[in-house]
Amino acid sequence: MLSARNLEVVYDDVVLALRGVSLEVPEGKIVALLGSNGAGKTTLLRALTGLLGIHEGAVTKGGVDLDGKPLHRTSPEKIVKNGVRQVLEGRRVFVELSIEENLKVGAHTARPQMADNLERVYGLFPVLAERRGKVAGYLSGGEQQMLAIGRAMMSDPRYLLLDEPTLGLAPLMVEAIRDVILEINRTGTSVLLVEQNATMALSVADHGYVMETGRVVMDKPAAALLRDDDVREFYLGLHPGEDGRKSFRDTKHYRRKKRWSA
Repeated sequence: MLSARNLEVVYDDVVLALRGVSLEVPEGKIVALLGSNGAGKTTLLRALTGLLGIHEGAVTKGGVDLDGKPLHRTSPEKIVKNGVRQVLEGRRVFVELSIEENLKVGAHTARPQMADNLERVYGLFPVLAERRGKVAGYLSGGEQQMLAIGRAMMSDPRYLLLDEPTLGLAPLMVEAIRDVILEINRTGTSVLLVEQNATMALSVADHGYVMETGRVVMDKPAAALLRDDDVREFYLGLHPGEDGRKSFRDTKHYRRKKRWSA
């Protein structure tokens, strides 16, 4: 299991970004992490993958564990070797390299398995297989997201952390990414999914967390979150008892406070 326990993170010795966050990603499960911009979701991912240091951040209380062993003072390279990989928001592909060259970069910790993992990725993303020699900078946004996920899968991770994988994508591409997440999980990789599209995230997740201002305010099975009135109103755009979105005309100007903010 990958877990954060009572995690506190400070940036520049001044800004308190996480306030006692605890979260668990059980082996073989999909966990969704919801929250508005600035809630601390990306900071939590950085803490889990050892990337706080390059952003002038540090864990000041609590910690990160993998299978019960401390992970938060481990280098990013060793964390990857231990089976934890992150796909950063914004794709971050090497635009001047080909698709296959990008994928091979992701195999630096699993070179003996490169050929097998390459075929696995091409099986997940047939469009990448068809264009393996194409320069990555000419791919569409959705194809670049597939490439970023595929690159992470080249190290055969046990835990895959996805930061906003559907951001800015067309609905059909969102569905394609959703199906890929389910397939990756079905073949044995646990997934922590940070996503603004709450409906998609909760539709694939086993469990979900909601973050606000650096702390976890809800922690429930995904199905329970989908039924929760606060989640439905503030993350799905629904009001209690509704099954569809209200029009702008019918939306109240002053909405009720969230129960966790009361």
